Amino acid sequence: MQASVGDRILVHGRTVGAGERQGEIIEVRGEQGKPPYLVRFSDGHERLVFPGPDCEVEAHAE
Repeated sequence: MQASVGDRILVHGRTVGAGERQGEIIEVRGEQGKPPYLVRFSDGHERLVFPGPDCEVEAHAE
């Protein structure tokens, strides 16, 4: 997985009833766009994310 600052990340719920979380990548800490990513989620919380198979990244429009 590769991403850049400003990309959106979607974390799909892994259990029944768990909603999808959306956030913006505000910092890429790995080399050449690799994880981990510092993400600001839509609820305002920031978290360091190591994306798994339940995540997808959408490139931001320039």
